[in-house]
Amino acid sequence: MLLTKAEMRRAMLGGAASLAGIIAFVGLAVLALLLSSGGSSILATVFEPYILRILRFTLLQAVLSTALSIVFAIPVAQALARQQHFPGRIWIIRLMAVPMGLPVLIGALGLIGIWGRQGIMNSALLKFGLAEPVSIYGLSGILLAHVFFNMPLAARLMLAALDRVPSEYWLMASGLGMRSGSTFRFIEWPVLRSVVPGIAGLIFMLCATSFTLVLMLGGGPAATTVEVAIYQSLRFDFDPGRAVTLSLLQIVLTSMILGALSLLPAPEDEGMTVGKPVRRPDGRLPGARLADSGVLLLATLFLAFPLMSVVLAGLRSDLMKLLREPIFWQSAATSLAISISAAALALLISMTLVSARRAALLRGSGTFGRRLLFAAMGGASSLVLLVPPIVLATGWFLALRNLSDVSAVAPLLIVAINALMSLPFVMRVLEPAFIVHKHRTQKLAASLGVTGWARLRLIDTPALFKPMLTAFSFAMALSLGDLGAVALFGSDGFVTLPWLVYSRMGSYRTNDADGLALILGVACLLLTIAGTMGPVRREVAVHG
Repeated sequence: MLLTKAEMRRAMLGGAASLAGIIAFVGLAVLALLLSSGGSSILATVFEPYILRILRFTLLQAVLSTALSIVFAIPVAQALARQQHFPGRIWIIRLMAVPMGLPVLIGALGLIGIWGRQGIMNSALLKFGLAEPVSIYGLSGILLAHVFFNMPLAARLMLAALDRVPSEYWLMASGLGMRSGSTFRFIEWPVLRSVVPGIAGLIFMLCATSFTLVLMLGGGPAATTVEVAIYQSLRFDFDPGRAVTLSLLQIVLTSMILGALSLLPAPEDEGMTVGKPVRRPDGRLPGARLADSGVLLLATLFLAFPLMSVVLAGLRSDLMKLLREPIFWQSAATSLAISISAAALALLISMTLVSARRAALLRGSGTFGRRLLFAAMGGASSLVLLVPPIVLATGWFLALRNLSDVSAVAPLLIVAINALMSLPFVMRVLEPAFIVHKHRTQKLAASLGVTGWARLRLIDTPALFKPMLTAFSFAMALSLGDLGAVALFGSDGFVTLPWLVYSRMGSYRTNDADGLALILGVACLLLTIAGTMGPVRREVAVHG
């Protein structure tokens, strides 16, 4: 055994404490929801026409958004996989990562700038005699926004799968003279077929729990999802009973989605390969090059135009006036404090869970209780997927409204919710790097007698600094741009940058909203870039 009994005990106690804290925080919120309304009233409310209409729309927009994202992602991934030497290919792939690191609020503003009533596309189409052919509000706007955020994610995951196809397949395809149709049928589609269900399930989960996009682009009661209806029930109608019903309905919905995702088969291995680099034969013909170039150009414009709109609209605003306003610095300080605290808390919880899981592995499979604890510490990071942030916020709002001033503890609640929201990503970054590092250094450290704080300072921190920085910066960016939990607790005395942007939009001060959106977007992108700067250590590159 490479860990001493004291180290083993500290690791297990830290992991157990973090697990207990997560379960308590989520469990108390769910318990508050259950106690706030009787079972009979919940069942009666569920079958109200309004609730059923919201549920149908939530599922409808999620299904359509998922289908459109997958359908449009397939040709983009194919074009990127075929045209390995396309000019600017690496920048197109990097551009597809921007929506994933961009606050949803900023992306929605960019889409409004392009597809809104006064947007560039509709203004151009008006010249051809078409009266606003694209409506950014309602179902069409929600679908457009979801495709903007999720199509790049699907395309990158599909491209990664296509890039893993053994080079011998392409040599055989070239030797057999296979055309594009046959190549797709016999090589590409079997690979895509193995990953599409998982990608579609992930996108469906994101769309079914979408909040900010639907809040901004929903366009009224006819286009409202369950999460937005929860917010409206407390913020505008103050109907706790309906909010409880909707929250429990959302938990049931996410449970069913997660259960379905767990049943999906894992992607199959493509087979053995000697790794010879081969240029794909189906991308050499002039027709294929032209078609792929057209697809990549359209995808680039679709993603770049809203981002350019945010930049141009922000530069047209009076940025100096905004920077002189006390409310800006107040909201910036609040957002910065919350994001730093949430990222630090997520990092601390993740490190304790990862250390405890490794300690449990070193002790062997052991009893059923130990195996259950190991699995529970791994699944703790995904509890926020089961109970989304707006549901957690609702539960704690109902639990505290009769006990204390909710606004006084709102910052602490938002820090905890944002930390849980970023926990799945932080765990995914840290655990592979941590395991590889410990495997490589544990024996040497044990033989030298380097333990405790000395090991942490001399061995662990230098080696794990890069993955820790990546996890911290992305968690901070995610918290900095979040509107979900803040939307329920935001007030004149408690303002964050996303809430300030949303408030300025609601009061029709669009120029101010554009300028604030630019500042917020640049801050989040800089944090995202900071997490990926510097040389990548080998243990991170292997598992990144």
